[in-house]
Amino acid sequence: MYNFNIMATKIAIIEDDVAISQMYRIKFEAEGFIVETADNGLTGLELIENIRPDIVLLDLMMPQMNGDVMLTELRKKDWGKNLKVIILTNMGEQEAPEIIKTLSVSAFIVKADMTPRQVAELVKKQLSL
Repeated sequence: MYNFNIMATKIAIIEDDVAISQMYRIKFEAEGFIVETADNGLTGLELIENIRPDIVLLDLMMPQMNGDVMLTELRKKDWGKNLKVIILTNMGEQEAPEIIKTLSVSAFIVKADMTPRQVAELVKKQLSL
């Protein structure tokens, strides 16, 4: 049964690993979210500008534009200043670029430490759903 609060909620998944991206797409669509994906920070920034999601799941290590650079650019835009962003990476928090700490992320998740169900629950909590 869908949660009708979720039905119009948009998630952008910016992840270069197609298998991981699709795994999260399937999970979130099954929960009733609208999901769009991009495989690098450059197309991710364009996607976010076009769809204006409610929350972004963002990988850090990607081709063309890393997640930290994309997030820096996103935060420069009026509409992107307060957008909820969850870092979803295999990089440990200590290994992440220092700038991530200054860019107001909602959460930092190491992919290997959480199941898609746990990530979905965290997203719902961040969005108060």
